[in-house]
Amino acid sequence: MQSWLSSRLEEVRATGTGQLIAVRGRRQAGKSTAVESFVEASGVPYVYVTGMYRMPERVQLDAAAEAFGSSRNPVLTGLPGVPGSWRDWFGQIALAASQGPVIAVLDEFPWIAAGDSAGLEGVVQAMWDRVLEKLPVVLILIGSDIAMMERLAQHDRPLYGRLRELVVPALNPAEVSAALPGMTAFEAVDAYLVTGGYPRLVADLRRSGLGVRDWVRASFGDDLSPLVATGRLTLDAEFADREAAYRVLSAIGAAEPARLGLGEIAAEISDPGGATKSVETAALRALAMLADDKRVVERELPAWATSTRLRRYRLTDTYLRFWFRYVERQVDVIVRGRGDIATAAFDRDWASWRGRAVEPLVRRGIELLGATDGRLAGVESVLPWWTRDGQVEVDVVAADRARTRVLGTIKWREVGGISRHEMAELGALRSRVPRAADAALAAICPSGEAPEQADLAFSAADLVAAWER
Repeated sequence: MQSWLSSRLEEVRATGTGQLIAVRGRRQAGKSTAVESFVEASGVPYVYVTGMYRMPERVQLDAAAEAFGSSRNPVLTGLPGVPGSWRDWFGQIALAASQGPVIAVLDEFPWIAAGDSAGLEGVVQAMWDRVLEKLPVVLILIGSDIAMMERLAQHDRPLYGRLRELVVPALNPAEVSAALPGMTAFEAVDAYLVTGGYPRLVADLRRSGLGVRDWVRASFGDDLSPLVATGRLTLDAEFADREAAYRVLSAIGAAEPARLGLGEIAAEISDPGGATKSVETAALRALAMLADDKRVVERELPAWATSTRLRRYRLTDTYLRFWFRYVERQVDVIVRGRGDIATAAFDRDWASWRGRAVEPLVRRGIELLGATDGRLAGVESVLPWWTRDGQVEVDVVAADRARTRVLGTIKWREVGGISRHEMAELGALRSRVPRAADAALAAICPSGEAPEQADLAFSAADLVAAWER
């Protein structure tokens, strides 16, 4: 990311014209840290403004004015007066840029824009077109509201055609593995499932010098530990006034991963004696917001499904899955200093929960391997499959547009591989999964050990390597 931003700065230096950049990604993915490191290392004057949640325009603007004198690089000094509007503030950026390259950052741009009665997007567009684009300015807009940041670039918005977009995901499994030297691929996958690839959590795990499970146990002994506190901080920023959405998230996160349909979610959030229809309507509205706007929930259908009636829901973020499962339900006892109770719950079903939670990660890994592994040539989608009653499931159905190419079973055990009996059970399902009569059979487990019935085998190391591109 920093090398990409440095390249944009070099283009500005070379051409003398501006670059407008929109950076988006999930909260805690490390966007702000990376951008701040870039501007501090850039060697050019910069101003870095952090938006404040639900603060009015005047408060946001005062903070933006104060930011002119707070950078660690040579500060932007001698600017006239206090800006009375965002138009004035950008005018001061233009004045500073008349002396040479300048970087301006508006972090949490959606929060800043929400407090602007005059329409900040339109102000940015007007000042960019008239003045800033013609000067050596790098203007960076950062936002954790992914849907809002995506909308900035749409054709009916003021900044259409002006933005260069940068998406900052959390660390992927290969990056987590690289950040935790000495861990096996299996242990790195555990670390990813618990931290979600959040840089702050991965760094805390590394500093501890502990294995993943011992780090979890130690974290449960401190209610201010990053593992415990980050979930609440993230959710308070996103859903402070959305009780229904939070309850839906909690219901999905506390359940076995990807097990709940709409009816089960409605049952989890309903009050005794409440109207079922109204609860389902509220759940649907919350799910639409969580899936389409916040992108923290994913809808999942079985492979080859022709109806949405089989839809299930799961959290996209592995850290939030872990947090809702093991922290949210135990946070009261953790705060009381009884982390031992939370630890007992974790020790009791971690192995079982992990076996389910790893499945979406494995499917994504298999999909990525399709680009480089000739055994998966032609695979375009990798999904689960289940029967209408949910009694029979296949973990991996890898398909092209015409047929199922691979059926796979995932057994995420610390010791041993996949048995002959388990492969025989998978083979028997060729007749039930659509278009799978000639599908290859894949055994997927940490060790990669597989019986002779398996046509393909994938280990934890294979899956982690899928992200090394």
